Amino acid sequence: MASIQLHALRLFRQYGYKATTVEQIAEAAEISYSTFFRYFSTKEDVLLIDNYDPLLVASFESQPAHLTPLTALRNAMLSGAKEMTPQELSTMRERNELVMSVPELRAAMINNMVNMMDLIIELTCRRTGREREDLAVRAFAGAVIGVNISVMQYYAEHPEADFLALLEEALNKLEAGLPL
Repeated sequence: MASIQLHALRLFRQYGYKATTVEQIAEAAEISYSTFFRYFSTKEDVLLIDNYDPLLVASFESQPAHLTPLTALRNAMLSGAKEMTPQELSTMRERNELVMSVPELRAAMINNMVNMMDLIIELTCRRTGREREDLAVRAFAGAVIGVNISVMQYYAEHPEADFLALLEEALNKLEAGLPL
């Protein structure tokens, strides 16, 4: 999966996102066209799908029970980002820049974030014993997703910035009630 993504990013840099085909990506990754679709449903998914959700879930669930859901989620998100290698961070930055610059990718990313919001709702419900329909839980998950989208957009506009520092600062501001 990671190999396919690296080849796709190289081709997107070389030819542009729209001009690059799934066939070209499969050929560059030395896989068949049908094998590509075993890993990704669409060309957009090459940029949007990653293996970080299971790591986030495991890290969140291992946080001490006395922590608030936001503190536990912040700790889980930051620990995941801290474990990324410089190459992974560079790839993430490049994927993020591309996603934020191509309208259809940005729209697909928003859909992906709605799925992430559902995951945060589920994790929060398990931690707090609240129901999925609880508006406070949904607003909480939406706020966390909003922070992530804001950080992604800022990072795309300022690639020299430290992603981990941005994420930590933004989540700390959310935890402090977003004072302006």
